[in-house]
Amino acid sequence: MLGFCCGSIWFCPVLLVLMLAVCGGNVVIQRDAQFDMTYYDTVTSDNQTIYSYNHTVSRNKTEGVRVSVELLSESAPSPVLFVVRQKQAVLSFQVPLILRGLYQRKYQYTQVGRTLCQPPTKALAETQFFYVDVSTLSSAGVHYQLRVSRVDSFTLQTDKKFSFNATPSQPQFFKYVFPDGVDTVIVKVNSQKNFPCSVMSIQDIQCPVYDLDNNVAFIGMYQTMTTTAAITVQRKDFPSNSFYVVVVVKTEDEACGGPLRFYPLLPDELLDAGNRSKTLDVIVSPAINSEVYVMGMLFCLGIFLSFYLLTFLVACVESKRMNRKREGLLNADASPAETGKASVSPYEYGSFADNGSTLSSEAVTDSLASTDGNYGCMGSETFKRRIIAAHHVAIRIDRSLESVARSRQESLSSVEEDDYDTLVDIDSDKNIVRTKKFLCVSDLSRKDKRILSKKYQIYFWNIATIAVFYALPVIQLVITYQTVVNVTGNQDICYYNFLCAHPLGALSSFNNILSNLGYVLLGLLFLLIILQRDILHKRALERNDSTALECGIPKHFGLYYAMGTALMMEGLLSACYHVCPNYTNFQFDTSFMYMIAGLCMLKLYQKRHPDINASAYSAYACLAAVIFFSVLGVVFGKGNTVFWIVFSVIHILATMLLSTQLYYMGRWRLDSGILRRMLNVIYTDCIRQCSGPMYIDRMVLLVMGNIVNWSLAAYGLIKRPNDFASYLLAIAICNLLLYFAFYIIMKLRSGERIQCLALVCILFTAVVWGFALFFFFQGLSTWQKTPAESREHNRECILLSFFDDHDIWHFLSSIAMFGSFLVLLTMDDDLDTVQRDKIYVF
Repeated sequence: MLGFCCGSIWFCPVLLVLMLAVCGGNVVIQRDAQFDMTYYDTVTSDNQTIYSYNHTVSRNKTEGVRVSVELLSESAPSPVLFVVRQKQAVLSFQVPLILRGLYQRKYQYTQVGRTLCQPPTKALAETQFFYVDVSTLSSAGVHYQLRVSRVDSFTLQTDKKFSFNATPSQPQFFKYVFPDGVDTVIVKVNSQKNFPCSVMSIQDIQCPVYDLDNNVAFIGMYQTMTTTAAITVQRKDFPSNSFYVVVVVKTEDEACGGPLRFYPLLPDELLDAGNRSKTLDVIVSPAINSEVYVMGMLFCLGIFLSFYLLTFLVACVESKRMNRKREGLLNADASPAETGKASVSPYEYGSFADNGSTLSSEAVTDSLASTDGNYGCMGSETFKRRIIAAHHVAIRIDRSLESVARSRQESLSSVEEDDYDTLVDIDSDKNIVRTKKFLCVSDLSRKDKRILSKKYQIYFWNIATIAVFYALPVIQLVITYQTVVNVTGNQDICYYNFLCAHPLGALSSFNNILSNLGYVLLGLLFLLIILQRDILHKRALERNDSTALECGIPKHFGLYYAMGTALMMEGLLSACYHVCPNYTNFQFDTSFMYMIAGLCMLKLYQKRHPDINASAYSAYACLAAVIFFSVLGVVFGKGNTVFWIVFSVIHILATMLLSTQLYYMGRWRLDSGILRRMLNVIYTDCIRQCSGPMYIDRMVLLVMGNIVNWSLAAYGLIKRPNDFASYLLAIAICNLLLYFAFYIIMKLRSGERIQCLALVCILFTAVVWGFALFFFFQGLSTWQKTPAESREHNRECILLSFFDDHDIWHFLSSIAMFGSFLVLLTMDDDLDTVQRDKIYVF
């Protein structure tokens, strides 16, 4: 009989209630229920209640339905199970609802509210039934309250704000349909309260909808939030041209940076979650269209290509000025013809060539061509004699220059830099020269220029090699990061400014990547400027120009090439960092900043100390150590007292060693006798007789540098900043600015002047740096906090509806770095005609 009854269920739907009662021994009560009515009832293990609802579903209109349940009995030995059966979906939950937190903490909720999934219908209008089954295993009666209601404004409207309440057991979700002509929208959810922590999710139109704390991350895109959340949604990702906006309140606030609750005393102890209701607003707005993308890209290219045009115009003006100056000198050389001399003796020109004049055959020919008008008024015989004389002069000058160049190359072909450093007499000479009280550039530029040029070219080749080996794995890693974000939908991985993050293809924030183009383009422009100067200088050396050989700061361009390459790599790696910015890859954005700061300091020092500047290998080894400490600080430095003590000690020791190296111009040794020599100096200079420092200027710089670095070390040890990479970068920038200020002051103090172009570069760069730092400190996101707390700093775009404050920082900082490089390049142009034995070292 039992088998007959149970088998007949499928064939006799009319007798469903009777069969269940006979087969299972339970009383099943079915009721026709109405929307927006509250039902109070009792359920036991002996009875089961089924509420039957029907409503009309339209293809052109989606109507939300919400089931709200509250358990009225204070304590029940068994929970009450609610099962909602729809045409194409089933939703079940128990009351009290148990949600887990960290460390297996359990929170129970006696009030539960769930919105039913609404699968799309193909018919224009269709009446659908759904049933709410209520059952329990408790023998005692459990009182409950049930209410099913329609949801107003279930479908969100474009640019219309909608407010609602949510709790962990009463999540909310709404539907949005893309309007015609809109391919991308940005969904924003805001709240006036930071806590409780909540989650906003974007899910496709399918059942079931994952709207609980323990399953909201299963599908779609999601991000935690305190007061602000924003997700950009594209039509191409949703075939149905619509999606659900799901908002869930979490059971705990630890994911949003809130306090962590106490540990449960017993493993299965149920905790009271308290009042975790949160009021939120949701608004869906159209994002930018393709025209804004094109305008942003054209704007970015236009800004930096204008620097190419400006550089070309300045180069043309400078070339015209130099041509006029050269013509003036040639006219001055041709003045005897203008005063009425009938002929020019070739022996007079020959004497100039023998005395090392810079005239060449081309110069003589140009001189005659420039005075062609004057010869026109003379007889043809006189003109022929002058042409023959000039021809003899050109031949003698060319032969003289060739013999000088040949003898110079033969004498230096086997010279290496180490030859000077290993001879005892030369070393003794270095001790005499470099310990003079007043040094000139000629004292520190005695090594062969070709050898030094090759030495400094190693800077460029090394940094090019470093760039290739560093950039390739970085690019691979950030592509992996972006893929993980796209596949998992977890937008807490990357710290974007979500209110101004414009996607393009697989990239989530294309504008932050595009704005780094300035570093690459301006770095390339700087390399072209250096190449042009390098070519002109080599031509001057080839014709034995005495000004190039004996005047001005020695020209070595290897460090400049390295600086330009570092600027380009900074743009590339900053773009890689902004593919998915977070604390694990922040070193990508800062590594070449350390390089740039170090290379700029080396270039400043090299200007007046070309013979004793650091080699590329030692310099890059030190920079590698800096980056190594940067990684250690990011990983282990947060709140680690031991790390900060070790780093501060190393920082102070490195400062003292570098100070000693700079003060004694490298004429000291770090060996077992260092302490004895230190005590000897202290006894002779401080105790036996109190005498001031021999090199006062150097001492002033080093004292100031030690004060700054000791202060920074003390600040780090006391405050222990979370952003160790920025702290390390601040140390490098402070030292660079200190050395640059000292250089400018000493330059002016020595009676030198700053030319107009260099002065304009200094003023322009200072102003741009000021504006750049203003936008940098706006702080649109920070990986020092949780992703939810970081989004509290997000702000809307401020330029062309495409770029935010950080993009403007990229624009201005790239221009400022380019200007800083030009300052280093041009600040000593006033010394190009000054003998090196008259240029002081400081």
